[in-house]
Amino acid sequence: MHCPDVIQAGSVIKKVVANIDVGATLLETAGLPTPKQMDGRSFWQLAKGNDIPWRDYVLYEYFWERNYPHTPTTHAVRGERFKYIRYHGLWDTDELYDLLNDPDETTNLIFEPEHKETVAMLNRRLFELLTESGGESLRLAPDRGPTFPKRHPQRSEAADFPKQFYGTRE
Repeated sequence: MHCPDVIQAGSVIKKVVANIDVGATLLETAGLPTPKQMDGRSFWQLAKGNDIPWRDYVLYEYFWERNYPHTPTTHAVRGERFKYIRYHGLWDTDELYDLLNDPDETTNLIFEPEHKETVAMLNRRLFELLTESGGESLRLAPDRGPTFPKRHPQRSEAADFPKQFYGTRE
């Protein structure tokens, strides 16, 4: 945001804000209320440096679509330090990133023993947020146009089944 009369250059909001908060924020700066049907919250007070009660995590949901079979149903929670991504599907490995030490999300910590409790806590928080939002039911949508083939006939074969799904990790 650029508002030099109110926000100091280089200011950083440390709380977890999301794209759904932008509309409510712009409305507040214009002196307008946020409509009840909008899910986002204004972060205008945070941008001005005020400490106000705020969410601890933001929930992300994506539901598999037949038209895009390579993209699995995905749920994620992002807090100030960690992002936990949970995939639904046999071939997918969940992900955990330490955003403080790895902001580019290059190192998946999901199998690291020292993060086992963090993963368990974030998984619980994920399902709490899903319950609060009514997001535990799968929404089925009709097809929207052509579907894409699952594998290009002149490209690589299917990958071997991951060994960690056999009950042992190598």
